[in-house]
Amino acid sequence: VQLVESGGGLVQPGGSLRLSCAASGFTFSSYAMGWARQVPGKGLEWVSGIYSDGSTYYADSVKGRFTISRDNAKNTVYLQMNSLKPEDTAVYYCATSDPLYDYWGQGTQVTVSS
Repeated sequence: VQLVESGGGLVQPGGSLRLSCAASGFTFSSYAMGWARQVPGKGLEWVSGIYSDGSTYYADSVKGRFTISRDNAKNTVYLQMNSLKPEDTAVYYCATSDPLYDYWGQGTQVTVSS
């Protein structure tokens, strides 16, 4: 299993970014995918998830601003982030799991600052 995130960067408050996570090594369409974030010195926060049936989950902190989607033909999951706030600054990780293991990408840094 390999998960590779991209799309992070520096953006001003109120701006937008789209994160992508390219997946390989498993039957992507059959698995739930998620995004989590971590600020140095703080715990991991689950941000959003999308299940194999397309149903979604959002943390209250991002609800209405972030949208998760998946393209099963491209084995890719996306996180569209709008109206970004300084408190959204973190390393964002893509993740999935099977009955035995959790799998994580290497992370992509998102910095929201003027």
